[in-house]
Amino acid sequence: MKHITDIFFDLDHTLWDFDRNSVLAFDKIFKVHHPNLNTTEFIEVYAPINQACWKLYQVDKITHEELRYQRLKQSFDALNYSISDEDIDQIAHDYIAFLPDNNQLFDGAIEVLDYLLPKYNLHIITNGFAEVQYKKINNSGLGSYFKTVTNSEMAGVKKPHRNIFEFALSLAKTNKENAIMIGDCIDADVRGAIDFGMKAILFDEKNSHDIPEIMTINRLVELKNIL
Repeated sequence: MKHITDIFFDLDHTLWDFDRNSVLAFDKIFKVHHPNLNTTEFIEVYAPINQACWKLYQVDKITHEELRYQRLKQSFDALNYSISDEDIDQIAHDYIAFLPDNNQLFDGAIEVLDYLLPKYNLHIITNGFAEVQYKKINNSGLGSYFKTVTNSEMAGVKKPHRNIFEFALSLAKTNKENAIMIGDCIDADVRGAIDFGMKAILFDEKNSHDIPEIMTINRLVELKNIL
C-alpha cells in the first residue's frame, strides 16, 4: 500500500449506516400515517428487496422512479399490507426527505477517517442520488473529510461501470495506480474497481462473504492496520 495516495469510499452501507437510518425514517412516517405497521418487521422485508432493486438500478434495468416505487410496493405486497399507489408515492417522497436527517455512522467511521486524513486524500464514489447524498454527508459531519464526492449523476454512469471510476480519478487529480476503493458491494465497489485496475477492499460488516482473493475487513478500524 506504500504507493497509495488517494482513498475512495462508498457511502451507504460503508460509512453511513443505511439500515439504521432507514429504520428511523420509516418509523417517523409510519407513526403518523400507518400506525398499524411495525417498522422492524417492515425493514426485515424491505432491506433485501431494496438491495435487489438497487442491483437492477446499477445496471440500468430500472429507472430512478421505478426504484423508489418498486422497493416499497414489493415490500408492502410481501407483508400483505393494502396500500394505494398514491400513498406509496407519498411514503417514497417522505422517506427521501427524512432519511438524510438521521446521522448514524458505522462504528469506527470517524476514528478511522481521523486516522487516514493526515496521510491520504479521501474521496467518495456513490451511486446514490446526488441531492440526498450531499445531505447525508453534510448532516452526519463527514463533509470536511473528503476532497471530492463523485456521484453517478455527475459521471453519467453507475458503479461498477469503469467510467465512474475514471471520472472520480480525474476529479481527484490522481491515477488508479495510487488509488484504492473501499465499499460493501462486491460487484459495484470491489470488482468494479479491480476490473478498472484499482486496488479494493471489501467492507463486510456481517462477515457474510469468504472470498480469499479479495481483501476484506469486518470493522472499519481494521483499515488502521492496512493503510
